[in-house]
Amino acid sequence: MIPFNHTWPYDIIQGDIYVQYCPFCNSDNVLLPMKPKELKSVREGKKKLLVFPCCHTSPVVIDSDSDYLLFDRPVR
Repeated sequence: MIPFNHTWPYDIIQGDIYVQYCPFCNSDNVLLPMKPKELKSVREGKKKLLVFPCCHTSPVVIDSDSDYLLFDRPVR
């Protein structure tokens, strides 16, 4: 079972990936330095170091689906 506290919702808007707010510093509408094509490689098993531009926190994305990113550590 996937631990829900390791997941965070995201949205794709005009080819960019956004989160409603940062789970680490609570900044609103954060544009992630990741493209939708990278989500496909993450789903296939490739890990992605993701640096949040607002607070420079850097969790590793280990999986994703159409709504959530799965990180290597708790984000909730």
